[in-house]
Amino acid sequence: MQRIPLGALQEREFRLFFTGQLVSLLGDAVTPFALAWAVLDLTGSARDLGFVIAAKTAPLVVFLLVGGVFADRLPRRGVMITADVARLAVQAATAALLLSHTARIWELVVLQAFAGTATAFFNPASTGLTPMTVSAGRLQEANALRGISMASMQLLGPAIAGVLIVTVGPGYALAIDAASFGVSAFYLARLHLPLHISLPPQSFARDLLDGWHEFVARTWVWLIVVSASLGNMMSAVWVVLAATWIKQGHGGAGAWTAILVVSAVGALIGGATALRTKPRRPLLVACIVIIPNAVPLVLLALKLPWETLVVAGLVTGFGNMLFNTLWETTLQQHVPPASLSRVSAYDWFGSLLCQPVGLAVAGVAAAAIGMSPTLWIAAAIDLVAIVALLAAPSVRRLESLAEPGLEQEPAIA
Repeated sequence: MQRIPLGALQEREFRLFFTGQLVSLLGDAVTPFALAWAVLDLTGSARDLGFVIAAKTAPLVVFLLVGGVFADRLPRRGVMITADVARLAVQAATAALLLSHTARIWELVVLQAFAGTATAFFNPASTGLTPMTVSAGRLQEANALRGISMASMQLLGPAIAGVLIVTVGPGYALAIDAASFGVSAFYLARLHLPLHISLPPQSFARDLLDGWHEFVARTWVWLIVVSASLGNMMSAVWVVLAATWIKQGHGGAGAWTAILVVSAVGALIGGATALRTKPRRPLLVACIVIIPNAVPLVLLALKLPWETLVVAGLVTGFGNMLFNTLWETTLQQHVPPASLSRVSAYDWFGSLLCQPVGLAVAGVAAAAIGMSPTLWIAAAIDLVAIVALLAAPSVRRLESLAEPGLEQEPAIA
Protein backbone atom coordinates (compact mmCIF):
# COMPACT_ATOMS: atom_id res chain seq x y z
CA MET A 1 0.00 0.00 0.00
CA GLN A 2 1.42 3.40 -0.99
CA ARG A 3 2.18 5.65 1.95
CA ILE A 4 0.29 8.96 1.98
CA PRO A 5 2.70 11.86 2.77
CA LEU A 6 0.10 13.62 4.92
CA GLY A 7 -1.16 10.40 6.46
CA ALA A 8 -0.24 11.55 9.98
CA LEU A 9 -3.04 14.11 9.76
CA GLN A 10 -5.52 11.28 9.23
CA GLU A 11 -4.94 10.20 12.82
CA ARG A 12 -7.24 12.08 15.20
CA GLU A 13 -4.82 12.63 18.08
CA PHE A 14 -2.02 14.02 15.95
CA ARG A 15 -4.45 16.15 13.94
CA LEU A 16 -5.71 17.78 17.14
CA PHE A 17 -2.19 18.20 18.50
CA PHE A 18 -0.93 19.65 15.22
CA THR A 19 -3.84 22.09 14.88
CA GLY A 20 -3.34 23.50 18.36
CA GLN A 21 0.41 23.85 17.88
CA LEU A 22 -0.03 25.51 14.48
CA VAL A 23 -2.15 28.27 16.01
CA SER A 24 0.29 28.64 18.90
CA LEU A 25 3.24 28.89 16.50
CA LEU A 26 1.50 31.72 14.66
CA GLY A 27 1.27 33.65 17.91
CA ASP A 28 4.91 32.87 18.70
CA ALA A 29 6.01 34.11 15.27
CA VAL A 30 4.27 37.45 15.76
CA THR A 31 5.48 38.10 19.30
CA PRO A 32 9.23 38.83 18.82
CA PHE A 33 8.55 41.63 16.36
CA ALA A 34 5.64 43.07 18.33
CA LEU A 35 7.53 42.93 21.62
CA ALA A 36 10.62 44.54 20.09
CA TRP A 37 8.51 47.35 18.67
CA ALA A 38 6.74 47.82 22.01
CA VAL A 39 10.02 48.11 23.93
CA LEU A 40 11.46 50.56 21.43
CA ASP A 41 8.24 52.58 21.61
CA LEU A 42 8.62 52.75 25.38
CA THR A 43 12.27 53.73 25.68
CA GLY A 44 13.94 53.60 22.26
CA SER A 45 16.81 51.78 23.97
CA ALA A 46 18.58 48.82 22.36
CA ARG A 47 19.89 47.95 25.83
CA ASP A 48 16.35 47.64 27.20
CA LEU A 49 15.38 45.48 24.23
CA GLY A 50 18.35 43.22 24.98
CA PHE A 51 17.25 42.93 28.61
CA VAL A 52 13.75 41.84 27.62
CA ILE A 53 15.00 39.27 25.08
CA ALA A 54 17.57 37.90 27.54
CA ALA A 55 14.91 37.70 30.25
CA LYS A 56 12.96 35.22 28.12
CA THR A 57 15.95 33.26 26.81
CA ALA A 58 17.93 32.72 30.03
CA PRO A 59 15.15 30.97 32.04
CA LEU A 60 14.36 28.83 28.99
CA VAL A 61 17.88 27.39 29.12
CA VAL A 62 18.15 27.27 32.93
CA PHE A 63 14.88 25.39 33.53
CA LEU A 64 14.99 22.95 30.61
CA LEU A 65 16.37 20.10 32.71
CA VAL A 66 13.75 20.71 35.39
CA GLY A 67 11.07 20.69 32.70
CA GLY A 68 12.38 17.39 31.35
CA VAL A 69 12.07 15.71 34.75
CA PHE A 70 8.52 16.98 35.24
CA ALA A 71 7.52 15.87 31.72
CA ASP A 72 8.70 12.29 32.40
CA ARG A 73 7.30 12.07 35.92
CA LEU A 74 3.91 13.69 35.29
CA PRO A 75 1.45 13.22 32.40
CA ARG A 76 2.98 15.20 29.55
CA ARG A 77 -0.31 16.60 28.36
CA GLY A 78 -0.93 18.06 31.81
CA VAL A 79 2.52 19.66 31.87
CA MET A 80 1.93 21.21 28.44
CA ILE A 81 -1.55 22.51 29.30
CA THR A 82 -0.20 24.07 32.48
CA ALA A 83 2.62 25.73 30.52
CA ASP A 84 0.14 27.00 27.92
CA VAL A 85 -2.17 28.46 30.58
CA ALA A 86 0.80 30.13 32.25
CA ARG A 87 1.94 31.66 28.95
CA LEU A 88 -1.62 32.76 28.19
CA ALA A 89 -1.69 34.64 31.51
CA VAL A 90 1.76 36.16 30.95
CA GLN A 91 1.08 37.42 27.44
CA ALA A 92 -2.38 38.64 28.40
CA ALA A 93 -0.83 40.66 31.24
CA THR A 94 1.81 42.00 28.84
CA ALA A 95 -0.88 42.99 26.34
CA ALA A 96 -2.93 44.69 29.08
CA LEU A 97 0.08 46.75 30.21
CA LEU A 98 0.84 47.82 26.63
CA LEU A 99 -2.77 48.61 25.72
CA SER A 100 -3.25 50.65 28.90
CA HIS A 101 0.03 52.52 28.21
CA THR A 102 1.26 51.77 31.74
CA ALA A 103 3.99 49.24 30.90
CA ARG A 104 7.45 49.64 32.41
CA ILE A 105 10.56 47.80 31.28
CA TRP A 106 11.05 45.90 34.53
CA GLU A 107 7.50 44.58 34.27
CA LEU A 108 8.12 43.30 30.75
CA VAL A 109 11.39 41.70 31.89
CA VAL A 110 9.66 39.84 34.72
CA LEU A 111 6.75 38.71 32.56
CA GLN A 112 8.99 37.42 29.76
CA ALA A 113 11.10 35.55 32.30
CA PHE A 114 7.94 33.69 33.33
CA ALA A 115 7.15 33.02 29.66
CA GLY A 116 10.62 31.55 29.10
CA THR A 117 10.28 29.36 32.17
CA ALA A 118 6.94 27.98 30.97
CA THR A 119 8.45 27.21 27.56
CA ALA A 120 11.25 25.27 29.28
CA PHE A 121 8.58 22.91 30.65
CA PHE A 122 6.59 22.78 27.41
CA ASN A 123 9.36 21.85 24.94
CA PRO A 124 10.65 18.58 26.47
CA ALA A 125 7.07 17.47 27.10
CA SER A 126 6.19 18.17 23.47
CA THR A 127 9.00 15.92 22.19
CA GLY A 128 7.80 13.14 24.47
CA LEU A 129 4.13 13.60 23.59
CA THR A 130 4.45 13.46 19.80
CA PRO A 131 5.04 9.66 19.57
CA MET A 132 1.94 9.19 21.74
CA THR A 133 -0.28 10.91 19.16
CA VAL A 134 0.70 9.06 15.98
CA SER A 135 1.44 5.50 14.82
CA ALA A 136 5.11 4.50 14.60
CA GLY A 137 5.22 4.38 10.80
CA ARG A 138 4.06 7.98 10.57
CA LEU A 139 6.30 9.45 13.27
CA GLN A 140 8.76 11.04 10.82
CA GLU A 141 5.85 12.46 8.83
CA ALA A 142 4.49 13.97 12.04
CA ASN A 143 7.83 15.59 12.88
CA ALA A 144 8.19 16.83 9.29
CA LEU A 145 4.74 18.43 9.43
CA ARG A 146 5.64 20.15 12.70
CA GLY A 147 8.84 21.45 11.09
CA ILE A 148 6.95 22.69 8.03
CA SER A 149 4.51 24.54 10.26
CA MET A 150 7.40 26.28 12.05
CA ALA A 151 9.01 27.32 8.76
CA SER A 152 5.66 28.57 7.44
CA MET A 153 5.21 30.75 10.48
CA GLN A 154 8.72 32.17 9.99
CA LEU A 155 7.46 33.43 6.62
CA LEU A 156 4.07 34.67 7.80
CA GLY A 157 5.00 35.95 11.25
CA PRO A 158 6.89 39.13 10.28
CA ALA A 159 4.23 40.13 7.75
CA ILE A 160 1.34 39.62 10.18
CA ALA A 161 3.25 41.36 12.96
CA GLY A 162 3.93 44.32 10.69
CA VAL A 163 0.25 44.68 9.77
CA LEU A 164 -0.84 44.46 13.42
CA ILE A 165 1.78 46.96 14.60
CA VAL A 166 0.83 49.50 11.93
CA THR A 167 -2.95 49.09 12.23
CA VAL A 168 -3.76 48.37 15.89
CA GLY A 169 -0.43 48.41 17.75
CA PRO A 170 1.86 45.80 19.34
CA GLY A 171 -0.40 45.32 22.37
CA TYR A 172 -3.04 43.60 20.26
CA ALA A 173 -0.38 41.35 18.72
CA LEU A 174 0.53 40.18 22.24
CA ALA A 175 -3.17 39.63 22.97
CA ILE A 176 -3.38 37.38 19.90
CA ASP A 177 -0.37 35.42 21.15
CA ALA A 178 -2.11 34.97 24.51
CA ALA A 179 -5.23 33.68 22.77
CA SER A 180 -3.13 31.25 20.71
CA PHE A 181 -1.94 29.55 23.89
CA GLY A 182 -5.56 29.15 24.91
CA VAL A 183 -6.28 27.43 21.60
CA SER A 184 -3.30 25.12 22.11
CA ALA A 185 -4.48 24.18 25.61
CA PHE A 186 -8.01 23.53 24.30
CA TYR A 187 -6.81 21.07 21.65
CA LEU A 188 -4.41 19.37 24.08
CA ALA A 189 -7.30 18.84 26.51
CA ARG A 190 -9.24 16.97 23.79
CA LEU A 191 -6.52 14.35 23.22
CA HIS A 192 -7.12 10.70 24.12
CA LEU A 193 -3.69 9.33 25.01
CA PRO A 194 -2.24 6.08 26.38
CA LEU A 195 -1.97 6.02 30.16
CA HIS A 196 1.08 7.73 31.57
CA ILE A 197 3.72 5.27 32.82
CA SER A 198 4.59 6.35 36.37
CA LEU A 199 8.24 6.46 37.36
CA PRO A 200 9.32 4.81 40.63
CA PRO A 201 9.21 7.10 43.68
CA GLN A 202 12.57 8.82 44.03
CA SER A 203 14.15 12.24 44.43
CA PHE A 204 14.30 14.93 41.79
CA ALA A 205 18.09 14.60 41.71
CA ARG A 206 17.76 10.85 41.07
CA ASP A 207 15.37 11.50 38.20
CA LEU A 208 17.80 14.00 36.74
CA LEU A 209 20.73 11.60 37.12
CA ASP A 210 18.80 8.74 35.52
CA GLY A 211 18.03 11.00 32.57
CA TRP A 212 21.73 11.86 32.30
CA HIS A 213 22.62 8.15 32.26
CA GLU A 214 20.14 7.60 29.40
CA PHE A 215 21.63 10.59 27.59
CA VAL A 216 25.28 9.46 27.80
CA ALA A 217 24.50 5.75 27.34
CA ARG A 218 24.08 6.30 23.60
CA THR A 219 27.23 7.70 22.03
CA TRP A 220 25.35 9.01 18.99
CA VAL A 221 23.10 11.13 21.23
CA TRP A 222 25.75 13.10 23.09
CA LEU A 223 28.01 13.35 20.03
CA ILE A 224 25.27 15.01 18.02
CA VAL A 225 24.30 17.34 20.87
CA VAL A 226 27.92 18.46 21.31
CA SER A 227 28.25 18.99 17.57
CA ALA A 228 24.94 20.89 17.47
CA SER A 229 26.08 23.11 20.33
CA LEU A 230 29.26 24.03 18.45
CA GLY A 231 27.29 24.49 15.22
CA ASN A 232 24.79 26.80 16.90
CA MET A 233 27.65 28.82 18.37
CA MET A 234 29.24 29.23 14.94
CA SER A 235 25.85 30.12 13.48
CA ALA A 236 25.50 32.83 16.14
CA VAL A 237 28.91 34.21 15.11
CA TRP A 238 27.70 34.34 11.52
CA VAL A 239 24.42 36.07 12.42
CA VAL A 240 26.19 38.86 14.31
CA LEU A 241 28.89 39.47 11.70
CA ALA A 242 26.62 39.02 8.67
CA ALA A 243 23.99 41.41 10.02
CA THR A 244 26.68 43.98 10.80
CA TRP A 245 28.36 43.64 7.40
CA ILE A 246 25.10 43.78 5.45
CA LYS A 247 23.90 46.83 7.38
CA GLN A 248 27.17 48.65 6.66
CA GLY A 249 26.35 49.25 3.01
CA HIS A 250 26.23 45.70 1.63
CA GLY A 251 22.55 45.27 0.84
CA GLY A 252 20.87 46.72 3.91
CA ALA A 253 17.58 45.60 5.41
CA GLY A 254 16.26 44.28 2.09
CA ALA A 255 19.20 41.91 1.71
CA TRP A 256 18.84 40.64 5.28
CA THR A 257 15.13 40.05 4.78
CA ALA A 258 15.81 38.15 1.54
CA ILE A 259 18.29 35.86 3.30
CA LEU A 260 15.84 35.06 6.10
CA VAL A 261 12.90 34.51 3.75
CA VAL A 262 14.82 32.25 1.35
CA SER A 263 16.20 30.27 4.29
CA ALA A 264 12.62 29.67 5.45
CA VAL A 265 11.71 28.56 1.91
CA GLY A 266 14.61 26.11 2.02
CA ALA A 267 13.27 24.80 5.31
CA LEU A 268 9.84 24.24 3.74
CA ILE A 269 11.48 22.23 0.94
CA GLY A 270 13.43 20.25 3.55
CA GLY A 271 10.22 19.49 5.43
CA ALA A 272 8.48 18.38 2.24
CA THR A 273 11.43 16.09 1.49
CA ALA A 274 11.22 14.58 4.98
CA LEU A 275 7.56 13.71 4.34
CA ARG A 276 8.58 11.27 1.57
CA THR A 277 12.18 10.28 2.35
CA LYS A 278 12.66 7.56 4.95
CA PRO A 279 16.41 6.76 4.94
CA ARG A 280 17.54 3.47 6.45
CA ARG A 281 20.42 5.27 8.19
CA PRO A 282 18.80 8.58 9.15
CA LEU A 283 21.68 10.11 11.12
CA LEU A 284 24.14 9.48 8.28
CA VAL A 285 21.86 11.38 5.90
CA ALA A 286 21.20 14.06 8.52
CA CYS A 287 24.92 14.76 8.96
CA ILE A 288 25.59 14.83 5.22
CA VAL A 289 22.90 17.45 4.53
CA ILE A 290 24.33 19.89 7.11
CA ILE A 291 27.86 19.89 5.64
CA PRO A 292 26.93 23.08 3.67
CA ASN A 293 26.36 24.92 6.98
CA ALA A 294 29.97 26.12 6.75
CA VAL A 295 29.35 27.68 3.32
CA PRO A 296 27.77 30.97 4.54
CA LEU A 297 30.72 31.45 6.90
CA VAL A 298 33.16 30.99 3.99
CA LEU A 299 31.19 33.29 1.66
CA LEU A 300 31.14 36.03 4.25
CA ALA A 301 34.83 35.53 5.02
CA LEU A 302 35.52 36.09 1.31
CA LYS A 303 33.18 39.13 1.37
CA LEU A 304 31.34 37.93 -1.71
CA PRO A 305 28.14 39.75 -2.80
CA TRP A 306 25.21 39.34 -0.44
CA GLU A 307 23.24 37.53 -3.17
CA THR A 308 25.50 34.50 -2.64
CA LEU A 309 24.33 34.40 0.99
CA VAL A 310 20.74 34.17 -0.25
CA VAL A 311 21.57 31.05 -2.27
CA ALA A 312 23.45 29.60 0.70
CA GLY A 313 20.42 30.32 2.90
CA LEU A 314 18.25 28.14 0.66
CA VAL A 315 20.68 25.21 0.98
CA THR A 316 21.26 25.55 4.72
CA GLY A 317 17.55 26.03 5.43
CA PHE A 318 16.86 22.78 3.58
CA GLY A 319 19.62 20.86 5.37
CA ASN A 320 18.82 22.09 8.86
CA MET A 321 15.13 21.23 8.55
CA LEU A 322 15.87 17.73 7.23
CA PHE A 323 18.49 17.22 9.93
CA ASN A 324 16.14 18.30 12.73
CA THR A 325 13.32 16.06 11.48
CA LEU A 326 15.53 12.98 11.17
CA TRP A 327 17.23 13.68 14.50
CA GLU A 328 14.02 14.15 16.50
CA THR A 329 12.44 11.06 14.93
CA THR A 330 15.52 8.95 15.70
CA LEU A 331 15.57 10.18 19.29
CA GLN A 332 11.88 9.30 19.72
CA GLN A 333 12.39 5.84 18.21
CA HIS A 334 15.47 4.79 20.18
CA VAL A 335 15.07 6.38 23.63
CA PRO A 336 12.67 4.64 26.07
CA PRO A 337 9.41 6.61 26.38
CA ALA A 338 9.78 6.92 30.16
CA SER A 339 13.07 8.82 29.72
CA LEU A 340 12.39 10.62 26.45
CA SER A 341 11.54 14.06 27.86
CA ARG A 342 14.60 14.11 30.11
CA VAL A 343 16.88 13.12 27.23
CA SER A 344 15.16 15.75 25.08
CA ALA A 345 15.77 18.33 27.81
CA TYR A 346 19.49 17.50 27.84
CA ASP A 347 19.40 17.81 24.05
CA TRP A 348 17.75 21.25 24.19
CA PHE A 349 20.05 22.39 26.99
CA GLY A 350 23.24 21.24 25.31
CA SER A 351 22.26 22.52 21.88
CA LEU A 352 21.46 26.00 23.19
CA LEU A 353 24.28 26.23 25.74
CA CYS A 354 26.99 27.67 23.48
CA GLN A 355 24.76 29.91 21.36
CA PRO A 356 24.95 32.91 23.74
CA VAL A 357 28.74 32.49 23.79
CA GLY A 358 28.83 32.85 20.00
CA LEU A 359 26.68 35.98 20.18
CA ALA A 360 28.96 37.46 22.83
CA VAL A 361 32.37 36.67 21.30
CA ALA A 362 31.63 37.36 17.62
CA GLY A 363 32.14 41.10 17.78
CA VAL A 364 35.02 40.86 20.24
CA ALA A 365 36.91 38.35 18.07
CA ALA A 366 36.25 40.30 14.88
CA ALA A 367 37.60 43.48 16.51
CA ALA A 368 40.70 41.66 17.73
CA ILE A 369 41.72 39.61 14.68
CA GLY A 370 39.39 40.83 11.92
CA MET A 371 36.06 39.65 10.52
CA SER A 372 37.45 37.27 7.89
CA PRO A 373 39.87 35.38 10.22
CA THR A 374 37.07 35.01 12.76
CA LEU A 375 34.78 33.53 10.12
CA TRP A 376 37.46 31.17 8.78
CA ILE A 377 37.98 29.82 12.31
CA ALA A 378 34.22 29.44 12.74
CA ALA A 379 33.92 27.58 9.42
CA ALA A 380 36.76 25.23 10.39
CA ILE A 381 35.13 24.45 13.76
CA ASP A 382 31.80 23.82 12.05
CA LEU A 383 33.33 21.41 9.52
CA VAL A 384 35.41 19.57 12.13
CA ALA A 385 32.31 19.03 14.27
CA ILE A 386 30.41 17.51 11.31
CA VAL A 387 33.35 15.37 10.17
CA ALA A 388 33.67 14.02 13.73
CA LEU A 389 30.04 12.89 13.53
CA LEU A 390 30.54 11.19 10.17
CA ALA A 391 33.61 9.42 11.56
CA ALA A 392 31.65 7.94 14.47
CA PRO A 393 30.33 4.41 13.71
CA SER A 394 27.43 4.88 16.16
CA VAL A 395 26.21 7.81 14.04
CA ARG A 396 26.88 6.34 10.58
CA ARG A 397 25.45 2.90 11.23
CA LEU A 398 22.38 3.62 13.35
CA GLU A 399 19.29 2.39 11.53
CA SER A 400 15.72 3.58 11.68
CA LEU A 401 13.32 1.49 13.76
CA ALA A 402 10.32 2.42 11.62
CA GLU A 403 8.62 -0.70 10.29
CA PRO A 404 7.23 -0.90 6.77
CA GLY A 405 3.56 -0.40 6.17
CA LEU A 406 1.05 1.73 8.03
CA GLU A 407 0.71 0.74 11.66
CA GLN A 408 -2.50 1.19 13.57
CA GLU A 409 -3.03 4.18 15.82
CA PRO A 410 -1.79 3.82 19.42
CA ALA A 411 -4.16 2.06 21.77
CA ILE A 412 -6.32 4.49 23.68
CA ALA A 413 -6.54 4.18 27.44
